[in-house]
Amino acid sequence: MSFLKSQKPTILQWLHKNLFNNWYNSILTVLCLCLLFFGIKGILTWVLTQAKWQVIKANFSLFFVGRFPQELYWRLWLALLIILGLGGLSWGTLTKRLPGRVNSWLPFGWALSFPIILWLIGGGFGLQPVESGLWNGLLLTLVTALVSILLSFPLGVLLALGRQSQLPFVRWFSILYIEIIRGLPLIGILFFAQVMIPLFLPPEIRLDRVLRGIAGLILFSAAYLAENVRGGLQSIPRGQLEAAKALGFNTPLTMLLIVLPQALRAVIPPLVGQFIGLFKDTSLLAIVGLLELTGISRSILAQPQFLDRYAEVYLFIGLIYWVFCYSMSLASQRLEKQLGVGQR
Repeated sequence: MSFLKSQKPTILQWLHKNLFNNWYNSILTVLCLCLLFFGIKGILTWVLTQAKWQVIKANFSLFFVGRFPQELYWRLWLALLIILGLGGLSWGTLTKRLPGRVNSWLPFGWALSFPIILWLIGGGFGLQPVESGLWNGLLLTLVTALVSILLSFPLGVLLALGRQSQLPFVRWFSILYIEIIRGLPLIGILFFAQVMIPLFLPPEIRLDRVLRGIAGLILFSAAYLAENVRGGLQSIPRGQLEAAKALGFNTPLTMLLIVLPQALRAVIPPLVGQFIGLFKDTSLLAIVGLLELTGISRSILAQPQFLDRYAEVYLFIGLIYWVFCYSMSLASQRLEKQLGVGQR
């Protein structure tokens, strides 16, 4: 009898238990299945017979690289090859299919690749310069998102540490910054970065519009990251600090080597969630005149032959956003599994 009870239920048994266990659940199940059937049928009919995908085919390069010079595409392909290579190695370490020593060198590889990729895109130092006004579409989305994530993360960590500092000036400055920024909408901060930042700089220093947009994203994201990191810091038991002091560690070493690694490990899910949100927030740069993925889509829809192709265009860019966001989420899950986050 115990053997029979331990067997998993069949599909028919599961359906009967969960969906058709009484008359009103059976009616609801049938109605939901009918709605699902007709909904999927309508979507597939539109996708396969009614949608005009010529707008995507005719503007494929605009979606991805905008007005970047076509003769310099090789630089983008080379940058993509570097990213794919490092991404493949990173995925291999997360799935434990590569030696552990590769994992120790990967952070240096990513740190070294970042300026190389920016050099390939922007030019200079022997390469033909390409103005940032020609960085459009997905290219600009990725550049702004990656730079914002890489720079806002350490700033958020510093703000979280500053909020718990024993120095009153540092603590209150961090608190004021975090609370003021979290009380403002992102679009307001982006307009502030575009209009107000040049007023605070000397006349001979003029920040590029892309840099101003990135500055706004960094200022906004750092405040939210600081609160995520602060939650991780508060989860560390007091005994760990006392043990570090007993071993002779000073406060900076205790925070850097003992507290901070454990705190960051504990808040990987909300940190990655914030990164995903920041990636999607780059779409607001279109409002301040930058032609990232959403902005270039609006330009494509302004073409006379594609004036009414909103559904096709926004469905396509929605798919692009989903692919990148889901990839970040999947990588986060792999990292959590490797580090044992949430396991007891």
